[in-house]
Amino acid sequence: MAKRDPQDGEATIIKKYANRRLYNTGSSSYITLDDLAKMTREGVDFKVVDAKTGDDITHSILTQIIMEEESGGSQMLPVSFLRDLIAMYGNSMQSMMPSYLEASMENFRKNQTKLQEAFKKGITGNPLAKIAETNLAVMKAMGDALLPGAKSAGGGDKPSDSEEIAALRRQMAEMQKKLDQLGK
Repeated sequence: MAKRDPQDGEATIIKKYANRRLYNTGSSSYITLDDLAKMTREGVDFKVVDAKTGDDITHSILTQIIMEEESGGSQMLPVSFLRDLIAMYGNSMQSMMPSYLEASMENFRKNQTKLQEAFKKGITGNPLAKIAETNLAVMKAMGDALLPGAKSAGGGDKPSDSEEIAALRRQMAEMQKKLDQLGK
């Protein structure tokens, strides 16, 4: 067979032989499941076909890659999710699950992109920025209280140590309350 380079919009064909070997027709080389996982992460579109029958077996190969990733110690799918997923087989909602999962993953990718953009622009105006500002204020106040010589020479009315400690305690209580609300 002649080597065929995938053109724009065309998936690379991977042939799986009876001896379980995978052949990338785009690069004319044998590859492994790890190579397919890498191609997936890189966004390379491919289709796996049974070399003998020509059947599309991409789904089962991708499932096999997930199984290997999960058994390799980098588990991402919680047991409760797997149980719920298995319970959906044969359920009247089974036909809706693929489109629901695809839409959920698309929303996840969009949110991930938005979060990355927010961090690139800086965290100003971000809820995390407010927490960071509060943390810095508390650290400054603690530094001022613990290191009396580090206070700025501002002027007249200097609060007593007990007032400063009370102010720190209030700030820490407010921070704890905010953290508790974020944790809910």
